[in-house]
Amino acid sequence: MTKTIISCAITGSIHTPSMSPHLPFRAEEIAQQSIDASNAGATILHLHARDPNDGHPSGDPDHYDAFLPVIAKGCDSIINLTTGGNAIMTLDDRLRAALKFCPEMCSLNLGSMNFALYPMAAKPRDWRFDWELPFLETSDDLVFKNTPRDIEGVMNRMGIERGARFEFECYDISHLYMLKHFVDRGLVKTPIFIQFVFGVLGGMGPDTDTLDHMIALADKLFGDSYIFSVLAAGRHQIPMATRAAELGGHVRVGLEDNLMIERGVLATSNAQQVTQIRKIIEDIGRSIATPDEARTMLELKGADKTSI
Repeated sequence: MTKTIISCAITGSIHTPSMSPHLPFRAEEIAQQSIDASNAGATILHLHARDPNDGHPSGDPDHYDAFLPVIAKGCDSIINLTTGGNAIMTLDDRLRAALKFCPEMCSLNLGSMNFALYPMAAKPRDWRFDWELPFLETSDDLVFKNTPRDIEGVMNRMGIERGARFEFECYDISHLYMLKHFVDRGLVKTPIFIQFVFGVLGGMGPDTDTLDHMIALADKLFGDSYIFSVLAAGRHQIPMATRAAELGGHVRVGLEDNLMIERGVLATSNAQQVTQIRKIIEDIGRSIATPDEARTMLELKGADKTSI
C-alpha cells in the first residue's frame, strides 16, 4: 500500500458561522487553522474563502489573497483551491481565485446535482448573520450547476492552460462515467485523483457497500491509473474515512465536511480532526504521505510554479 494522503477541508461553503464558533471565516483564522492542520499531518489543504465581515462564502480573489500567502509561507502542504465555490455562485465567480493564483491542485465536481442543505435549518439556534437561515432554507430548490461544457472549460483553463491537477469530486455513480468520458477525450492526465463524496443530500448516502461498488466501478473504468480518497459529511466522516484507509485509499477530514469531533462535541479545530484520523491510520499500520511524497504520487507541478 502507498502512504496515505490526508486532505483537510478547512472551511468550505456549507456550514455557517452560527453552527460552530470554531468554524474559521476570517483570513487570519483560515490561515492559522490551515497551518495547524498541516503541522498535525494534513498533506493537502482544500481551501474556500469567506467574507470576513459575516462569513458568507466568497469567490473574491482579494479574500483568498488575505490568507493564501500566509499559508504558503507557514507550511509546505499542497494548496488545493475549490472550483465548486458555492452552489449559488456563477461558474465565473467560482473560478476567479483559481485562475489568478494557479494552484497546484483544484477541486472539480463531475456533474450538476441537487445540493440540499435545508435540514440544517431545522435545528433551533441563535443566528449570528441574516444570510444564514435563508441560505439554508432555500436550498430545497437549489441545483449546483456543472454541465459538461462547464467541466470541459475548467479542465482547459485550469488543467491544460495552467498545469493544475484535479481532485475529481464524485458524488454519484454517474460522475465516474462523466470522468471516463473526459479521459477518453484526452482532457484528463493520469494519475487520476478521485474524491468519493458521501452524505450530501442529493448525492450518495454514506454506505460502505456503495463505497465498495464505487471502487469496483472505478477499477473497471480506469484500471490502475487512479487513486481514490473518501470524504463523508457529518457523523459519517471518521467511519467512512477509516474504511477508505483500510482499503488502501486516502482520506479527507475538516470542518467543511463535519463540525464534530465525536457525537455531540464540536471539534475545536481542523487540526483536531487531522490528529484523530492520523492516529487511526497509523494504528492500522499505514503511514502518512508528506506533501512532497504526494506531489510525486500525483505528479504535481510544484509550489514554485503557482502564483501564490
